[in-house]
Amino acid sequence: MGRLKQIVGSLLSLTLVVAAASCWWALRPLPLASPTVDVSIEPQTPVRGIAQVVVDSGVQVDPTLLYGFFRLSSQSRKLRAGSYEISQGNTALDVLRKLSRGEESLKAVNLIDGWTFRQFRAALAKAEGLKHDTQGLSDADLMTQLGLPGIAPEGRFFPDTYTYGKGTSELHVMARAAKAMSKQLAAAWAQRSADIQVKTPEDALVLASIVEKETGRESDRTTISRVFHNRLALGMPLQTDPTVIYGLGESFDGNLRRIDLRTDHPWNTYTRKGLPPTPIAMPGRNALKAAVQPARSNALYFVAKGDGTSYFSATLDEHNAAVNRYQRRLGEAASQAK
Repeated sequence: MGRLKQIVGSLLSLTLVVAAASCWWALRPLPLASPTVDVSIEPQTPVRGIAQVVVDSGVQVDPTLLYGFFRLSSQSRKLRAGSYEISQGNTALDVLRKLSRGEESLKAVNLIDGWTFRQFRAALAKAEGLKHDTQGLSDADLMTQLGLPGIAPEGRFFPDTYTYGKGTSELHVMARAAKAMSKQLAAAWAQRSADIQVKTPEDALVLASIVEKETGRESDRTTISRVFHNRLALGMPLQTDPTVIYGLGESFDGNLRRIDLRTDHPWNTYTRKGLPPTPIAMPGRNALKAAVQPARSNALYFVAKGDGTSYFSATLDEHNAAVNRYQRRLGEAASQAK
């Protein structure tokens, strides 16, 4: 009996020693190959594989020891795929918590209302941590990759803030933005007014992009939209500068000239009636709504007042008077500034 007590006592002592050593190891800072270590866990990676990835990424411990710690923690089945950042001072317990809670090190890219597709691609190309796997693709090839072959990319991506883990594909972010625009456009179209002149969601997207570029003032959006609807109803050309500027592309130097308004191209709404063939930018949610829910107005013209708002007119004479008044005021302010 005494011998059995000795054996049990020894085992208990050994267990306590092992437990104390494990706690000491789990709570001491991990040695790292660099001040921060980025760990990317792919979906369906087994626990032993996760431990190996952590070590291969720069956490300088024995992968078998780390694997044993994961298994003994009772959290091994909760470890999640994703992108994680391990910093100096982090312990094995910290790593376990991050992986089991999915506390990814996320970055974000902001897509701004009114940006063009070219600006969108440039922002993704500069985004830190993304896998830049679309840089060699043409716009057409890229749309094919997204499952949208033959569709022009302009306006097809919803401006928003998109978070991502390190190593995420640019194509993945684009797919999310395209899906978001499809959802937002469908929601706006479902709430369209009965008297609008656009007949398809695609036309509504084109008009929304024009409204987006014409004003940043929320109070003016729906009335500007109505001006364009009124013009479409009468067969008048839309005569909106942003479409002309878009058609000029990279040759636009910031100065829109009379010859530019007279030079015909598919996006010149001075020389051609109706909507241009594609959107001219990425419209936001409010512009989408304004395009299909215009204000009630008989206005056919508008001019910038110089304070961010517009003056609306129902007749050409009233519009010309407003142009003289507000453009003269702007000219006088510019002269005084000089």
